[in-house]
Amino acid sequence: MNLTISPEAMQWFKKELVVDQGSGIRFFGKIYGKTQVHDGFSVGMSVDKPERPIVERTIDGLLFFIDEADEWFFKGYDLRVDYDQTLDEPKYDFSEDKK
Repeated sequence: MNLTISPEAMQWFKKELVVDQGSGIRFFGKIYGKTQVHDGFSVGMSVDKPERPIVERTIDGLLFFIDEADEWFFKGYDLRVDYDQTLDEPKYDFSEDKK
């Protein structure tokens, strides 16, 4: 499982969110919506403290992570977080985990 944040998405997160010391941006599966690999679920994100992270990426001092409780949603996939200029929000792309 890999987590990638595009430079454009990174700029959006820095502009839109306040992340306190010791916290980061958590990605998780939430009920309702759809992704390219899940029906009835979409990607959620929140500013949170990592409890049991299974994936962590720190970029320019900003932590991004997925916790163990959300492994069911991301298992077998890599997640790329990009930026949708039209909607002015992050967009999420899944690809098969190459491991």
